[in-house]
Amino acid sequence: MELKRVVVTGLGAITPLGMDVETTWDNALKGVSGAGPITHFDTTLFKTHFACEVKGFDPLNYVNDPSDRRELKDFKRNDLYTQYALACAKQAVEDADLLAEGIDRDEIGVIFASGIGGLHTFEEQAGDYARHEERGPMYSPFFIPTMIADIAAGQISIKYGFRGPNFGVVSACATSTNALIDAFNYIRLGKAKAIVTGGSEAPLFPAGVGGFNAMKAISLRNDDPEGASRPFSGSRDGYVMGEGGV
Repeated sequence: MELKRVVVTGLGAITPLGMDVETTWDNALKGVSGAGPITHFDTTLFKTHFACEVKGFDPLNYVNDPSDRRELKDFKRNDLYTQYALACAKQAVEDADLLAEGIDRDEIGVIFASGIGGLHTFEEQAGDYARHEERGPMYSPFFIPTMIADIAAGQISIKYGFRGPNFGVVSACATSTNALIDAFNYIRLGKAKAIVTGGSEAPLFPAGVGGFNAMKAISLRNDDPEGASRPFSGSRDGYVMGEGGV
């Protein structure tokens, strides 16, 4: 069996260092740190008060028609991790020109990863039930399809009509790398002509920060967020959480 050659034809990035690949790469080369105080929620009662948050993310930049309230509402209904996924996928799809006339979308797949998925959605829905348990179950019909870890892959394929292989990958910290390898192999084996692949995460909410604090996994260097990530140092005290999508 002859294996197909695989190349990267488009890139996209939504990161704490920038809203696109060029800005992210430029800031990385300059040694810019994405760490700073957490703004997604009040961290007063938490041990860690900082993380690498995405800054300046605006959903209006990632819908086809910003004046279409329904489209914007549908976009914002997604968990933040899926919003990041859709945003960086849009950049990659446009960079690769995957919507060009003559391209068969039956041969384009989506393998997009998330280690946790819609953690904030789960937290909100479960918390709302706990606060109002006496009224009985009042979960949103969007709860499960918004929370699950493979919905980002599904939403990308729905948006662009890509009908090739479609699934999510979950393998903890190796999740996005796992997705890239799977995409590589699917193309190499002739299962698809092109695949939109990568990963996204949005864990910077109470359950995420509190859970990793309890594990003693993340840094407590609140007085020096920008210098807290030091994995090869004898003074390291944990990793720095982040969010975004590539």
